[in-house]
Amino acid sequence: MTGKSPIRRGLGRGLEALLGAERETAADDAREAAPAGRAPLALPIANIRPGKYQPRKRFDETEVAALAKSIREKGVLQPVLVRPVSGEPGHYEIVAGERRWRAAQQAQLHEIPALVRDLADRDTLEVALVENLQRQDLTAIEEARGYRRMMDDFRRTQEDVAEIVGKSRSHVANTLRLLTLPALVQAMLDDGRLTAGHARPLVGLDEAERLAERVAAAGLSVRETEALAQKVREGGWAALDRKGAGNRDGGRGSGRSPDLVELEHDVSERLGLVVQIKTRGEAGDVTIRYKTLEQLDDLLAKLRR
Repeated sequence: MTGKSPIRRGLGRGLEALLGAERETAADDAREAAPAGRAPLALPIANIRPGKYQPRKRFDETEVAALAKSIREKGVLQPVLVRPVSGEPGHYEIVAGERRWRAAQQAQLHEIPALVRDLADRDTLEVALVENLQRQDLTAIEEARGYRRMMDDFRRTQEDVAEIVGKSRSHVANTLRLLTLPALVQAMLDDGRLTAGHARPLVGLDEAERLAERVAAAGLSVRETEALAQKVREGGWAALDRKGAGNRDGGRGSGRSPDLVELEHDVSERLGLVVQIKTRGEAGDVTIRYKTLEQLDDLLAKLRR
């Protein structure tokens, strides 16, 4: 394909030209309406569906609720971007703005302002991916899957992807490598128990799952994770349990009881959350970390049982 479409030419610099600098936070939603010359239509919410190329799979319910509150008070001031659904007149697929659409439903609106654009599949995926990346709404795994889909479905190279999303080629390559991790580790990345910085040193390790669980349970830093991964590469898993080569406390040299670290690991696995136990003589503290209200609800339900 020769040349670049106006959409593709602007992707690396931002989506303002196409989306009217839209944002999806409650505060940003209260800004001015869409720019002149891009008059939105009021479309029935029931006739709009999530996009099949939406790279984002998780939506924070707290953020959606906050946005719904803003919408009830001020209305939807920034339109969603949609494209017509082929073969279904009057029906549309979201390209950008799914969280706004979800919040509008929660606010019990029947219509939502929308910009209608007749976009090809490739442009739809690229716009959706870049829009999410600019807001940093994607997990590292969602980002990697989006890159992989661009390459597999639309024959993009890593260099093409880097140019489109405005990232370096090395960033794209390192993010794609996360997809080689075991499913369990990818799930820990998706739910926030690990960051991309923690996960990268685990790529290619046979013991990646086991090490990931230890890192999450002990709350290790990225640097500590890198050190443990290097020890496993050099001497296998047994290297972590040899004196001076990383004790059961995660290799931090803190002198923590191996039994205590093992207990943290067991409780973390049972709850599905990161648990830290700190002792002070016979007393101490138990810290349980959660990222969403749904996780808190699950935790409370387990404690009540």
